[in-house]
Amino acid sequence: MENKMFCYQCQETAGCTGCTKFGVCGKSPDLARMQDLLIYVTKGLSEVTTRLRAEGQTIGTDINYLVTLNLFTTITNANFDDKVFYDRVRMTLNVKRDLLQKLNNTANLPDAATWDASTDEEFDTKSTTVGVLRTENEDVRSLRELITYGLKGLAAYVKHANALSFENEEVCAFMQSTLAKTLDDTLTADELVALTLETGKFGVDGMALLDKANTTSYGNPEITKVNIGVGKNPGILISGHDLKDLEQLLEQTQGTGVDVYTHSEMLPAHYYPAFKKYSNFIGNYGNAWWKQNEEFASFNGPILMTTNCIVPPKDSYKDRLYTTGAAGFVGCKHIPGGTGDKKDFSEIIEHAKRCAAPTEIETGEIVGGFAHNQVFELAGAVVDAVKSGAIKKFFVMAGCDGRAKSRNYYTDFAKALPQDTVILTAGCAKYKYNKLPLGDIGGIPRVLDAGQCNDSYSLVLIALKLKEVFGLEDVNDLPIAYNIAWYEQKAVIVLLSLLYLGVKNIHLGPTLPAFLSPNVAKVLVENFGIAGIGTVEDDLKLFMA
Repeated sequence: MENKMFCYQCQETAGCTGCTKFGVCGKSPDLARMQDLLIYVTKGLSEVTTRLRAEGQTIGTDINYLVTLNLFTTITNANFDDKVFYDRVRMTLNVKRDLLQKLNNTANLPDAATWDASTDEEFDTKSTTVGVLRTENEDVRSLRELITYGLKGLAAYVKHANALSFENEEVCAFMQSTLAKTLDDTLTADELVALTLETGKFGVDGMALLDKANTTSYGNPEITKVNIGVGKNPGILISGHDLKDLEQLLEQTQGTGVDVYTHSEMLPAHYYPAFKKYSNFIGNYGNAWWKQNEEFASFNGPILMTTNCIVPPKDSYKDRLYTTGAAGFVGCKHIPGGTGDKKDFSEIIEHAKRCAAPTEIETGEIVGGFAHNQVFELAGAVVDAVKSGAIKKFFVMAGCDGRAKSRNYYTDFAKALPQDTVILTAGCAKYKYNKLPLGDIGGIPRVLDAGQCNDSYSLVLIALKLKEVFGLEDVNDLPIAYNIAWYEQKAVIVLLSLLYLGVKNIHLGPTLPAFLSPNVAKVLVENFGIAGIGTVEDDLKLFMA
């Protein structure tokens, strides 16, 4: 506990062991500790809501939203504003204080449920005692954090569904009861392993909820060519993941002379039919999140960050960076609005009008839109290609991109794949290869992009559909290999969801999570065949064997 901080929730954590002086992501020790405190008091609130449900009392959607947003706000690269975390801790304690008055069973409440305070100084003091390392047993700590990070990822997906007025009380109740269980010192390692898989089950439910919300609201994604050049008008660049924010921005920019471009994980918005009616929805600008320092500078206009992933901005564009929702950065304008609220984007629109048009950094098109509904329509052609031997194997290369040079492995791996293989992808990992000239197989592109990281659900449905079509009993008998890149907590819930569904022999890179203790890693290896990556040559021999 002599460390200034301790955080190992993302793949880039220092030395693959943990950030102890300053976050690689850019967060300060003070911010890291306040995030720890917010998670701690959220677990305490969740203990109270779980007991209230057990007593037959109803928990309102406003409280579900509070817990969900608390988790989402602490995801890597989402929010760097200390004040936000002080405010959310205070808000959470206020809500918990009121709910405790309604609780009949107050026996043996954990400290997280009973602790109360009101001043920043009290928050600062408490924050030094509630971090990850407070759990002394390494294996219990590892499992608790694995579950907590999975819940953070799940919360992100639930929040986006909530913004489109889609709810799932069962998922929210599970998230809260599971947060409470991470405070329970009587749970054994075996019980925590079982809880980890159950988290994966609800991860599937959460992704299904968001898939339904997105497709009901905006239609099923369809094969789309997306422009990566620029127009002549000033523009707004929207990044993150929140499609509701994009919809409102497009509505409010009509007739203003301001164009809208997507960045990073917003690229898949172009695949939805509902967004194609907006003539000022020009295309996608740039690449994955980690290149934003250079790409945001050359865009010239304002940028709207709707969620993670924020890189601490350079002075060259900091005054043009706006945040909303769970995102935040000190010194950047935050556009207010709660979950599902109508937001006012007039300030960023007026800002755009004063800016030059984007500087062109590339030209051409990229193709995407291969979510489950679209691939089901192509199922006949895909099955025929497999039966004829034209397609020998599918590679699921979903997940995240990042700054580490070791991630060039995924570009090299894609280039080295035999011509009779197809990549199934979702998330920003695709930027490692989605602009490569990999060609097609009988008209089927060799890179099938399903969409955002949450659209990994589409990849699951595609695999299950292929299992059904080929009459197989086990999804692991399909000619599908899993070579997944991870970075943050949304990738964790995707992984847990795959494990719950029985998918085995997943390779995870560029490094295995630092929060997996040797014993927990051993369980994953022995029970699920989880492995890291090696060289491109060695891994190809293994996958193609």
